[in-house]
Amino acid sequence: MTPTAGTAGPATPRPMRADARRNYERLLAEAGLAFAEHGADASLDDIAKRAGVGNATLYRHFPNRETLLEAVYRDEISQLRDLAYTSAPEQDGGAQEAVDALTGWLRASMSRSSAHNGLKGLFTLVLRDQGAELGSWCRETITSAAGFLLARAQGTGAIRSDLDALTLLRLVNAITIASEQSGRPDQADQMMSLVIDGLRTR
Repeated sequence: MTPTAGTAGPATPRPMRADARRNYERLLAEAGLAFAEHGADASLDDIAKRAGVGNATLYRHFPNRETLLEAVYRDEISQLRDLAYTSAPEQDGGAQEAVDALTGWLRASMSRSSAHNGLKGLFTLVLRDQGAELGSWCRETITSAAGFLLARAQGTGAIRSDLDALTLLRLVNAITIASEQSGRPDQADQMMSLVIDGLRTR
C-alpha cells in the first residue's frame, strides 16, 4: 500500500550485519530441528544453546515464541517453493521428467510435514480458509509452487488437465493424515504412487 499524505509508511528494516545474519540463520535452523523433535513447546533456552548464542540474542531476533514459529513456518514454505522451481525440468522437457519432478516435490512436501511434529499444521494452515496474513502467504506461495510443477507435467500431456493445484495439495494433505493416523507412515509413498498413477492420462 502506498502511504497517503500525513501517514507514515512501514520502516524499511536495516540490513543485518554479517554476524547478526549468521546468528539469525543458526537460530532458525536449530529452532526448526527443535520443533521437529519436541513440538511447538520446545525450550527456547535449549534452542539458543544449540545455536551457540545467548538468550538475549534469541529474543533480539525473535521477541516471543510465536515470532519464532512464524519464521520457521515461512522458512519451511520458502524452501519448498525454491525446491519446486529448481527441480522443474525445462519447458520442452520430456513427459516422464516433468512427472518425476512433480512427484518428487510432492513427496518432499509430505516428508517435511510428517517429520516436523511441531509443524503438523503446515498443510492445514496452507489450505485453511482464513484471512490471516501468514496463512494467506503460505497458501499462495505453496499453491503457486505446486501449480508451476503441475502445469509443466500437464503441458506434456502426461497428467490430466482437469486437476488444479489446490486439489492436488488437498490430496497430499489427506495422504499425510491417513498414513499417520494408521500408524503406518511408510504407506504414504505407496499411496502417493497410486494417486499419481490415477492422475495420469490414459
